[in-house]
Amino acid sequence: MCGILAVLGCADWSQAKRARILSCSRRLKHRGPEWSGLYQHEGNFLAQQRLAIVSPLSGDQPLFNEDRTVVVVANGEIYNHKKIRKQFAGKHAFTTGSDCEVIIPLYEEYGENFVDMLDGVFAFVLYDTRTKTYLAARDAIGVNPLYIGWGSDGSVWLSSEMKALNEDCVRFEIFPPGHLYSGGAAAAGGFRRWYNPHWFLEQVPATPYQPLLLREAFEKAVIKRLMTDVPFGVLLSGGLDSSLVASVTKRHLIETEAAEKFGTELHSFVVGLEGSPDLKAAREVADYLGTIHHEFHFTVQDGIDAIEEVIYHDETYDVTTIRASTPMFLMARKIKSLGVKMVLSGEGSDELLGGYLYFHFAPNKEEFHQETCRKVKALHQYDCLRANKATSAWGLEVRVPFLDKEFINVAMSMDPEWKMYNKDLGRIEKWVMRKAFDDDERPYLPKHILYRQKEQFSDGVGYSWIDGLKAFTDQQVTDEMMKNAAQVYPYNTPINKEAYYYRMIFERLFPQESARETVPWGPSIACSTPAAIEWVAQWKGSHDPSGRLISSHNESTSSSHAAGEHANGNGVAAAAAVANGHGGAANGKVNGAEVAVAVAV
Repeated sequence: MCGILAVLGCADWSQAKRARILSCSRRLKHRGPEWSGLYQHEGNFLAQQRLAIVSPLSGDQPLFNEDRTVVVVANGEIYNHKKIRKQFAGKHAFTTGSDCEVIIPLYEEYGENFVDMLDGVFAFVLYDTRTKTYLAARDAIGVNPLYIGWGSDGSVWLSSEMKALNEDCVRFEIFPPGHLYSGGAAAAGGFRRWYNPHWFLEQVPATPYQPLLLREAFEKAVIKRLMTDVPFGVLLSGGLDSSLVASVTKRHLIETEAAEKFGTELHSFVVGLEGSPDLKAAREVADYLGTIHHEFHFTVQDGIDAIEEVIYHDETYDVTTIRASTPMFLMARKIKSLGVKMVLSGEGSDELLGGYLYFHFAPNKEEFHQETCRKVKALHQYDCLRANKATSAWGLEVRVPFLDKEFINVAMSMDPEWKMYNKDLGRIEKWVMRKAFDDDERPYLPKHILYRQKEQFSDGVGYSWIDGLKAFTDQQVTDEMMKNAAQVYPYNTPINKEAYYYRMIFERLFPQESARETVPWGPSIACSTPAAIEWVAQWKGSHDPSGRLISSHNESTSSSHAAGEHANGNGVAAAAAVANGHGGAANGKVNGAEVAVAVAV
């Protein structure tokens, strides 16, 4: 990961303005501790803080074309950059080994219509001095963060994190994933969606389940993310998603250039409280795969002490995001201290495949599919935000193969009937992924790991972590404070003490109205969107987003429960809880607009 900041169209070109922009850029130094660069052309400034993963000796930014009339700053990994370089052999003189340099010849050849040609994740800003115009874009799902703001002098600010622009903009907001923004001297400036997959329409697909196609798409997604010139590893919780990432990485590592540089030994990492579910499961998977395994422990007090730092780096007051980010934040520091600069992780699978336990209650395949669409569209506000910012706080890059553009196309084009829980057919959550990698001849994982039930990350690191947070925040926030919560925080009012405590810290760090509007808010059941709460009447009454509160958790998914019936008649109980103050809802707002789509871990 890197940190970028661009300020375009400033009325002030002075040295004092340059110094101010340098100061703002340095707030992103944690994202890129290895180099910084700043380019100025009249009232246009492009700055970058670099974390060097590909071509560490030659890829410093900003990047330029041959005559330095086009300049780019980027935070990204372009996995097809070698193919693009071949396309422009003899047409463009590449001056660095940076994967992001290919943005320049693509722009010169195709204008702003090239963004969909990039296979990877990115946030970039390009300035063309010849036309005095600019172009900014963000990747399809929003794996890499980006914010946009507007100054009182008419300037446009773009930054990897809110903290680099919040004090200098009259208004700012999240830069939407899958969009580009263009403007400049001869243009008014505006957004345009460049990512337009068929599943965005939320029409129910009819393509049959093809296990080998799904497996092949995922293996390709993992392999392309082994593009690195620095030591790397995998995050391994012992659940299905991280275990498959680790297994595929281990199996194919020997075929990669990374193996030639760093050998075929794979390092794996896990964090948890003593005796947590993840520690035990991860150790078992690591032993099976033969990874060099690193187990990090933390205490509830360690996590509580880190909360303010986590909120500063994550730039959110969302309860589940903070809960899950804190162990990840602590683990990232340990990983970076070992000399590792990049890790692969398993985010995105539950959204694509309906892996959260509440999906058991989807009444039909149409609602199941629409819920997965809503979840994927909102990933940039939850799992992507958490994984990126909690690790980049320490200069560690996370790569997420489940959110590969081609894998998403395969997963979201599948008839959702195959993804749904069905006791009679022996299908549990994410059965399509489990079945695709259930290979008796060359097993990827032991069967009991392959079919292990879903744990939320904040639960899997140790159940007492959540209980400890609740107990601590209950002591910090009085009943009187809660009585007046709506008067103190009329926007996205916290409805429990944990949410109130996080909000107090956030408001102190980011007091602007625009800042609080970047955080989605509203009811959620075990990470659902508000729409899914309507599936079961009993879900409309409590206040905790933890997956533990779905009654099927820790019980066989094939057994029936007297507490209630599955929406499909499959016999899973309907006892669960709603997390008001988490997830995003039609009665909450994002960027100041009413929204009905928002989700969480």
